[in-house]
Amino acid sequence: MLEDNAGTMKNAYAPELIHQKTLAFIEQNRERPFFCVVASIMPHAELAAPERYLAQHRGKYGPEKPYAGVDDGPTYRNGPYASQSEPHAAFAAMINVLDDHVGEIVAKVRALGLAENTLIIFTSDNGPHTEGGADPDYFGSNGGLRGTKRDLYEGGIRVPMIAWWPGVIRPGSETSHVLAFWDVMPTLAELAQLPAPPGIDGISFAPTLTGRGQQRQHEYLYWEFHEAGGRLALRQGDWKIVRNDVLEKPDGPAELYHLASDPAEKNNLAAQQLERVRAMAATMRSARVDSPVFRFAQKGYLQTK
Repeated sequence: MLEDNAGTMKNAYAPELIHQKTLAFIEQNRERPFFCVVASIMPHAELAAPERYLAQHRGKYGPEKPYAGVDDGPTYRNGPYASQSEPHAAFAAMINVLDDHVGEIVAKVRALGLAENTLIIFTSDNGPHTEGGADPDYFGSNGGLRGTKRDLYEGGIRVPMIAWWPGVIRPGSETSHVLAFWDVMPTLAELAQLPAPPGIDGISFAPTLTGRGQQRQHEYLYWEFHEAGGRLALRQGDWKIVRNDVLEKPDGPAELYHLASDPAEKNNLAAQQLERVRAMAATMRSARVDSPVFRFAQKGYLQTK
């Protein structure tokens, strides 16, 4: 608990406190190998930034659409987000804070002489959110992809990833290798010369980072989401199927997209590719292990939109 934020006070900015702890951790462990996850909360659903940052962005992103949230009472800070009269400026200011924090982490690693022995990965856990007054359409936050956070279209699940390792990763290089978060752990294990646990779905992308060795590819990637009526998606090569409302419609239609030619998922090809839909639906059914907590009544998936 932050006593400086007790009641309705706002005297401490948690991201700044987390950042100072991060820099101190790096400093304290500079003489030995360390692993540090910085789970930044910016920009998250409640849009709030220090005034010195907000002032730099105020009035630059009009017209503003004030967000009316909850600012007092029994539910305050117990779920609902606070009001924000300048959501565009606040959103930009939070990204400004995040950018400064990342820069200071890189600068700290350089200053300690650790740069060539340190891998830094910057990424996101999902696509842009819409809660709390956020306006991803205004900023083009999903990069032209379809959907936002909680969608299983590309705008909800395809995220940026930047990897920095001087002397190992070639500056300015890019890759089209398709990976997912469950690949991170076996990658770090390989780089640390440690065995990854058996029976996991992740595939190390260390060969892609280092340019050494043969990069294995996923046969497919599978996602499921248990809110918003239940959603499923599976990517196999350049093809992807998406199913929505599966809790109420377990035999509902599947949508099919060719991501290489249609990354925005505008052209549903399911009706023209029935055999492919059937084959990918069968893979989708085999991809999950049933859970007593999260159940999907997966059946035919043969209808199309």
